[in-house]
Amino acid sequence: MPATILLCDDHTLVREGLAALLRHRTDWTVVAEAADGREAVELAARLQPDVVLLDVAMPRMSGTEAAAAIHEAAPAIRIVALSMFGDAMSRRGMFEAGALAYVLKSNAATDLFAAIDGALRGETYLSPALAEPTARSDTGATDPEKIELTGRERDVLRLLAEGRRTRDIATDMGISPKTVETYRSRIGHKLRIETLAGLVKYAIRAGIVRG
Repeated sequence: MPATILLCDDHTLVREGLAALLRHRTDWTVVAEAADGREAVELAARLQPDVVLLDVAMPRMSGTEAAAAIHEAAPAIRIVALSMFGDAMSRRGMFEAGALAYVLKSNAATDLFAAIDGALRGETYLSPALAEPTARSDTGATDPEKIELTGRERDVLRLLAEGRRTRDIATDMGISPKTVETYRSRIGHKLRIETLAGLVKYAIRAGIVRG
């Protein structure tokens, strides 16, 4: 009997491309598609698929929040995260929420089959490109005086450092959760800091929040 897959991404073209890719495997079948995090949770609860392919940044409910809700309600469902972002914060958030695999969208054509196969066996998987050594650290190699963050980037960094969730930040700033994730990735790239703890330390050091 084919393994059942729920495909979740807020971009129609991405879902169509992934569905076409998955059709190459006759031992898998896509049983439904979701366009946002809340719909993903609802469909997962109703259909109980073997695997949920879950975009990290989605509207209404982020991929991290959706993964946590799905994992809590049905721990047997295997969650495979998909993202255009490879930063450590996004990866850690999804794995802590219950995902077994994390795949870069840019590498989906080569990595997705291995990720799903591994998840079905209960094994963890990370896109090989994300396992390469990096020069980034928890503290970064940055001097607060030399880094230029835009006003919006500082606002996002402040809210992240205060422990706010992506969805709440998006609501407060009047932007989408995906835009918040884009800002977070951009901030991490500028500061050469990958972890949330590192960003909090930087925000305190730079006077953006109080320690």
